[in-house]
Amino acid sequence: MDRKASLIVVHASAFFAPILVPIIFMFITKDPDVKSNAIQALLFHLILGFCFFISFVLSFVLIGLPLLVFFGVVAVWYPIKGIVYAAQDSQYSYPIVGKWVS
Repeated sequence: MDRKASLIVVHASAFFAPILVPIIFMFITKDPDVKSNAIQALLFHLILGFCFFISFVLSFVLIGLPLLVFFGVVAVWYPIKGIVYAAQDSQYSYPIVGKWVS
């Protein structure tokens, strides 16, 4: 699979296998950009899953409901943005975790 298609699959995995696909691409690819984006996607999905869990727990106190909506929008928006950047063959970093992974 070429670089562009690999990046699109890594970003699109948010909608069908957000943990499994980035792990697979981390191990099978030799391209450093694809590997970096796979690590970023994995960290992004893990942190977002933790945020969803905290929001669900807080939803019993009513502050969690707006947080669930916010994190739901974030979970859809940034992978789509990554897919668009990958299709245009531009560099993309996920917010916050992009700075952790070089």
